[in-house]
Amino acid sequence: MRVLLIKTSSLGDVIHTLPALTDAARALPGIRFDWVVEEGFAEIPAWHPAVGRVIPVAIRRWRRSLWQATTRDEWRRFRQSLGDDYDLVIDAQGLLKSAWLTRFGGAPVAGLDRRSAREPLASLFYGRRHPVPWGQHAVERVRQLFAQALGYPVPATVGDYGLDRQRLAAPAAAPYLLFLHGTTWDSKHWPESYWRGLAERMAGEGWAVRLPWGNALEQARAERIAEGLAAVEVLPRTNLAGIAGILAGASACVAVDTGLGHLAAALDVPTVSLYGPTDPRLTGAYGRGQRHLSSDYPACVPCLQETCAYRPTEEDRRRLDLSREQPVCFSRLDPRRVAGELRALLGEATGRC
Repeated sequence: MRVLLIKTSSLGDVIHTLPALTDAARALPGIRFDWVVEEGFAEIPAWHPAVGRVIPVAIRRWRRSLWQATTRDEWRRFRQSLGDDYDLVIDAQGLLKSAWLTRFGGAPVAGLDRRSAREPLASLFYGRRHPVPWGQHAVERVRQLFAQALGYPVPATVGDYGLDRQRLAAPAAAPYLLFLHGTTWDSKHWPESYWRGLAERMAGEGWAVRLPWGNALEQARAERIAEGLAAVEVLPRTNLAGIAGILAGASACVAVDTGLGHLAAALDVPTVSLYGPTDPRLTGAYGRGQRHLSSDYPACVPCLQETCAYRPTEEDRRRLDLSREQPVCFSRLDPRRVAGELRALLGEATGRC
């Protein structure tokens, strides 16, 4: 059986789809998926053994140059690359942009029904519409969609990403920790002074710490965190496959709510993930060895807002350790608490191995 899968972005959403492929491969031996995905994430699907072809698209880039000849040529090549020998098309995203792509698969289309899709109008593109309740983790929602679309019961076990950590891991001379400090929303950033404090603590305990970065702002932050600390290394910029290798080789990670944190979970790397404005019950790092530290400040979390709009009261300022740079929701997730969770996680990981 050949299935065309549409799940284009984002990094976390792409990773959350992998356990559903593992379920399907175990339930239906011989099933193969071709995966349509944004060009920036095209390396990830190829790591799963049930994926035959990865078909990159560039919807984000094409939108900025819609009428250029090069865009039209790329779009034409994309359509020609799909072929017409699929048994089923699954839209695992539930957006209008992904639903629109399903019409070129040349096979029956399955997707979420109107009440289940993130954009309800997307369901109009599907011949087979499946209900999947909200209020549960994104990984479980995708697993349930695949099970209904392909006709097998959802496994009762924790989802398996199907990735081979040992194969992907880059060689390392000594154990190290990885701090994933970069994220997209301003409100998701753990304070830089806290990252510095955590780096000092872990370096003082004999750990090597590595800091990746993806843009100039992240590079500058990493350099400030590492300044004067011989055990803390700012890594050179690398592509997604490169960072996956570094992640796979880490003893443990500390991450904010970011796509690379989900990749750490997919690679079964013990990780302490820090959540302020977002809800880890729905989109938290999923898998073994994952610890979620959520804000316990009840006034505004989870607000799901990209920019913190909360204005602390004078009582807040007296009770909490508020600095100018931090959202109030991170005020009680300080380096001492995070270091304690990280030590405990490292102890568990040692026992597991």
